[in-house]
Amino acid sequence: MSVRKLKPITSAQRFRVVNGFDAITTDKPEKSLLVPNKRSGGRNSQGKMTIRQLGGGHKRRYRIIDFKRDKSGIPGEVSSIQYDPNRTAFIALLNYQDGEKRYIIAQNGLQVGQNVVSGREGIAPEIGNAMPLSQIPFGTIISCIELRPGQGAVMARSAGAFAQLMARDGKFASVKLPSGETRLILAECMATVGVVSNSDHQLTVSGKAGRSRWLGRRPRVRPVVMNPVDHPMGGGEGKSSGGHPRSRNGIPAKGYRTRSKTKASNKYIVERRKK
Repeated sequence: MSVRKLKPITSAQRFRVVNGFDAITTDKPEKSLLVPNKRSGGRNSQGKMTIRQLGGGHKRRYRIIDFKRDKSGIPGEVSSIQYDPNRTAFIALLNYQDGEKRYIIAQNGLQVGQNVVSGREGIAPEIGNAMPLSQIPFGTIISCIELRPGQGAVMARSAGAFAQLMARDGKFASVKLPSGETRLILAECMATVGVVSNSDHQLTVSGKAGRSRWLGRRPRVRPVVMNPVDHPMGGGEGKSSGGHPRSRNGIPAKGYRTRSKTKASNKYIVERRKK
């Protein structure tokens, strides 16, 4: 994987850095795994805007991703690595021996023609294979981790993300997450071996405001230029600094902890994320 800096033939392209897409093997998605992706534009069922700065963007179709990896013991061959407009990571199309096709999140190093398998027993910890945390050796780099058995992957799913299995104690496994937090997770939960693909995603530079509009992101107005009725940091004569940084609802920013101290899952956090 690599990135490419475009020649400055226009003002917008002067600083543009795009993905090289070296790992992509085809641009034709599997039709049986495509579904329409309706967008709300940030409106709820009553038509009222509940999420700001959201709307527009290019039309996309959703790729059905197998986050559960519940097809146990049947090898699947990687037939292609594809781009997914709905996520930062690349996806891999698996052709299983029984004829079924499924998309999974691709890992760095996953090759076309490679066999990938998921299951609970007798599986080697190779890149792309999914297995319970109880079967994975200590120190292994993992991704696409379940939080509850059978729920499907919810953690370490974005481009370049990975976690590390640190230890096991009884029915729990200790995992260091991408945020730096160390957390206890049930050892029955599934995880995929390897780092999520497209690690160079963080090196890309959009180059112009229009590309944000293609992605469905509308312009964001700075709070300090708003009126007092619109934001706590608004108002003032001339160019005012805006006072203490806080959200639209008045919650302080810059380090104020919003996590509930009585949350049930607090007991599973061994070490907080680093600042």
